[in-house]
Amino acid sequence: MGRMEDPAEAALHEARARVLADLGAREVTGPAIVSLVEDSVAERRWWVGKWPDGAPFVPGLVAQDVQDALLETYGRWPLCPHCDDPHALAVEPELGPDPVWVCEVRREAVAPLGELGPRP
Repeated sequence: MGRMEDPAEAALHEARARVLADLGAREVTGPAIVSLVEDSVAERRWWVGKWPDGAPFVPGLVAQDVQDALLETYGRWPLCPHCDDPHALAVEPELGPDPVWVCEVRREAVAPLGELGPRP
């Protein structure tokens, strides 16, 4: 039987996969985008090393990091698929497990992190 994966590393791998899936679903791709994700994962590796109990929070934190980084270089991401006035979805909870993309205008969940569909 193989070695059990460290929970912190598992959370980091999950975060990377889920955020990349949502970026791909919205066709926000390319080497620079992947680098933003990798930079966040590297920073969060340090963070979860200092606070191992925070491993379940890593996917949401990486999503927020990438969202913040994209705001400077790409623009608001991901845009809400339900509202006519363009605005970015938020990650909730801000610091907690099981993050979801939420429309803050309508106060409703749009999709779990990693399951965002293409913008209609």
